[in-house]
Amino acid sequence: MITRLKLSTIEQGLPKYRSMLAGNDAFSPYAFESIATATGTGSSATVTFNSIPSTYQHLQIRFLAKTTDSVVGASDTYELRVTFNGVTTNYAAHRLYGDYSAAGATAGTALASVLTIRAIPSSNATNGSNIYGVGIIDIHDYASTTKNKVMRMINGTNANTAGNASYRINLVSGLSLDTNAITSISISTSGTAFTTGSTFALYGVKGA
Repeated sequence: MITRLKLSTIEQGLPKYRSMLAGNDAFSPYAFESIATATGTGSSATVTFNSIPSTYQHLQIRFLAKTTDSVVGASDTYELRVTFNGVTTNYAAHRLYGDYSAAGATAGTALASVLTIRAIPSSNATNGSNIYGVGIIDIHDYASTTKNKVMRMINGTNANTAGNASYRINLVSGLSLDTNAITSISISTSGTAFTTGSTFALYGVKGA
């Protein structure tokens, strides 16, 4: 004999999740939605997300990348550069970084992009060809037409080696002195090209 239990007033107000027995509506995480994914081609130093919808509050890009270059040693990592809407003027950035033995800070204005230094390793990076640079880029209020655009990025690469200052962790704050809504984002490297194993994923972040 099955007896139906009556829920209390508090229990009735709790969220319900799908199960094979209950048949409740599915629960979906509310914060992030995948918009697009781009991969390196092995022949281009730039990937671009175009026609970005304006239906989110913020954007986030997650990446894993390396270059096709064959450099080995103290200079086997490259810059990562971010631009919006094809504009290559009026960017500024502050950068905090640390390597195997030291920490430091740099800053720049009137830049052609928001860039982070020593972020992406070459295909022949010290201690192995399977080393990638990884990072997360947050872009705030990207659809606003009244605000300059700001972003933050954390990224790093590690070759499991001591004594090579080419490998860093970087924390970057960036500014674009442009109030236009962002509809495209380009990510490029100072190296020759992104490898075919490089991946960039764009997410939309919903508002409250």
